[in-house]
Amino acid sequence: MKYDLHVHSKYSSDGFVEPEKIVKTAEKIGLAGIAITDHDTIKGGLMAKKFKTENVEVIVGCEVTTNQGEIIGLFLNQEIKSNNHVEVMDEIKAQDGVVVIPHPFDTMRKATYRPRQDYIKYLDCIEVFNSRCITQKYNEQAKSFANKYNLNTCAGSDAHFINEIGNAGVIIENDLKKSLKNNKVEIFGRKSSILNHGLTKIVKMYRKSG
Repeated sequence: MKYDLHVHSKYSSDGFVEPEKIVKTAEKIGLAGIAITDHDTIKGGLMAKKFKTENVEVIVGCEVTTNQGEIIGLFLNQEIKSNNHVEVMDEIKAQDGVVVIPHPFDTMRKATYRPRQDYIKYLDCIEVFNSRCITQKYNEQAKSFANKYNLNTCAGSDAHFINEIGNAGVIIENDLKKSLKNNKVEIFGRKSSILNHGLTKIVKMYRKSG
């Protein structure tokens, strides 16, 4: 079963796609599930859940902007209130969620969270493949960090457009949450076109101007 664990809908400030369209696309391309991880809100995930099918599971998530960078929470049922990185991770765990550090070594992103050894105890997973990392070395560094500290791994497309959904994710055999927490996942992924970065900036500027 294939899952894309990092997808943005129109509820992100730089998002564009309707949640219903995301679910339909996931089913069309054969994904077993998707995580909607909009910036600083779970609205997209909750909306997408209304359109889930027998074939496609929807995981409610959020990519939270903290004082130290972005942190993803998966399996959420409430909005994250804090912006302190440790408190955010505590809030995620209080909801029985999964704490994921996305694109942790991508220096081209201002909001990257740089994991430190003293915060490892708070982490559940390191995203070791993100399709929007422009150079593969960032994903390789994430993988090396996860291996060094024996951390669980995951992956996602970081899709902002339909053509990116399913570009990366995990392959599992059983329950997703248990598979993530026990590191029983196989990573798959391919890079997104660099053109999508430019389109995302255009969408963000357009939405700000509106």
